Amino acid sequence: MHVATTSQQAVNKAGSLLGKVKPETTTVSDGIVPYNNLNDINRYRECELIHGRWAMLAVLGAIVAELVTGVNWVEAGKVELDGATYAGLSLPFSISQLVVIQVLAMGFVEIQRNGEKDVEKRCYPGGYFDPLNLADPSKPEQEFAMKEREIKHCRLAMIAFLGFGVQGLTTGTGPIENLAQIARSFG
Repeated sequence: MHVATTSQQAVNKAGSLLGKVKPETTTVSDGIVPYNNLNDINRYRECELIHGRWAMLAVLGAIVAELVTGVNWVEAGKVELDGATYAGLSLPFSISQLVVIQVLAMGFVEIQRNGEKDVEKRCYPGGYFDPLNLADPSKPEQEFAMKEREIKHCRLAMIAFLGFGVQGLTTGTGPIENLAQIARSFG
């Protein structure tokens, strides 16, 4: 067995600095964002966080809806067209009414969120959205840890819902029904 001496070991010399990323300080006026500010790292971070939050809601919704109604998320649209009930109660809205309500509600929320110029406040609004004051700005370590946990959960939920989608395409079942089939195969 040959052991390399210090003179024979590989040396990783530091390279020269090629450049630095310098964010542009273009001001935003009247709510119109310049095109070059749309594709910076802060925008990608914001998009990942928003998509992750939606994925967490989708995963929870798919599981809870299947547990409560017995209908998996893949077939939920078909059932709605047939005049569905939710938890034993008939829904008082048609699909077109639900679409209008959702578009108006989400449009309002997105206009309010995008009206905020500070990216940090757009991602982490606080106030009513942090009633327990978990992300206390006076404790930066705790605030960083909470943000890190949230992005980890967001990424996990995005992967989980990707799995739900692949599972729905291949088996046509929801996550609970599929887990039950797996349990029956082992039991």
